[in-house]
Amino acid sequence: MKIHQIFTDNALRNFNYIIEFSSDKVLIIDPWEGQDLLNLIKGKKLLAIINTHEHSDHTRGNAFLKKETGCEVWAHENANGKITEVDRFLKAKEIIPLEQGWEIEVADTPGHTMAHLCFILKQESKPYAIFTGDTLFNAGVGNCHNGGDPEVLFETISNIFQKLPDEVIVFPGHEYFNNNLHFTLDREPQNEKAKEMLGFIKSINWKSGPFQNTIGGEKQINTFMRLDNKDIKAKLSLSNALSKEVFLKLRELRNNW
Repeated sequence: MKIHQIFTDNALRNFNYIIEFSSDKVLIIDPWEGQDLLNLIKGKKLLAIINTHEHSDHTRGNAFLKKETGCEVWAHENANGKITEVDRFLKAKEIIPLEQGWEIEVADTPGHTMAHLCFILKQESKPYAIFTGDTLFNAGVGNCHNGGDPEVLFETISNIFQKLPDEVIVFPGHEYFNNNLHFTLDREPQNEKAKEMLGFIKSINWKSGPFQNTIGGEKQINTFMRLDNKDIKAKLSLSNALSKEVFLKLRELRNNW
């Protein structure tokens, strides 16, 4: 089993993903440019495209790849009528077998939109990685401008992402690392791990060798996963607030930052 993280280098800084089986079968998550992906999987059988959600930058390559390969398209059941190419609607907790020892568990993750899924890749039933779409980014979370709800997003981050094992690898839908780290440091200037990471990512060539963080790493640098941090709460003048209030204030600030 191999995971190929592909930086599209478009204006929106999307990531595409190819999950490659040992048998040369593949799945693609959130295709941007269909022809480019087709070139990358040449000689392999594309079983399906999986869309995390309905926004066009995550579905742009669906029609081309489906036409060229005959693959299916899978997406959230709430995407019915929003993603025209869908053949199979997925539900929370559904298990997608891959190959011996590997499977994907479907996670219903509303907030960025109400038709958003994330995909937990498991090895021998143990969470190994998660494809997060526009729900969780490195050092940030998704906005709620286009069909979303920040209160629902808070519940998703709290009830799903905060509960994942620290070693789980995070595969986000976009590369917003630099801006998000600056937001973290604006809220929490003394966060040494965020300072260290900001220096480190300047050396990354996202096209040739992307870097993956973990859930545990995100808990150190992602303001939206540090809601009980006393310094963040004090800077927001919310020292006695509940986590939800802190999250909503952070999301509001990030909208205009």
